[in-house]
Amino acid sequence: MEENEKRWEENEKRWEGAYKRFEAIEKALLEHSKRLYELSKTVAGLQVAFHRFSGRWGRDFERMVLETFREVLEERGIVSGRVERFEYVDRDGRLYKKGSRIEMGVYIHDEKLYLIEVKAYAFYEDVEHFYNMAQIVEKIIGRKADKPVLMAVSISEDAWRRAQELGVDVICSAIVPL
Repeated sequence: MEENEKRWEENEKRWEGAYKRFEAIEKALLEHSKRLYELSKTVAGLQVAFHRFSGRWGRDFERMVLETFREVLEERGIVSGRVERFEYVDRDGRLYKKGSRIEMGVYIHDEKLYLIEVKAYAFYEDVEHFYNMAQIVEKIIGRKADKPVLMAVSISEDAWRRAQELGVDVICSAIVPL
């Protein structure tokens, strides 16, 4: 009997210890949940700020890349300072998605038409999207481009291969292996 009481007391102490550890874990979990919630709010605010910043930065970045690759462009007959921004809103969804904004760099000189996209880093999906948008811009302008040109600081190897398959001219600093 005494041995059973001793075991009972030992088990009770173990349960009390486990309960205290459970309470500590529960308290830590609540604290972590609060911190995670606060961090989520902070990240959401940073995303908004970043998107505002990157929207303004985008046009300046495009000009910087055009200037950086000026000599390469000139070898292809394109004057970087004369690349204009083409914008079209597909209000009725006739060409793409209803209400979508289609933007692209356009250079027209001596009857040649170049459609130009600038990226910091070009992924496979970027090449596909640019190619599809270039075809839509050709329909809007009513003329086939002499060459779609994708300019990127870096491009993934699979994106570069896809661009070659589609006939997209790529100007870049580096092709990043997969």
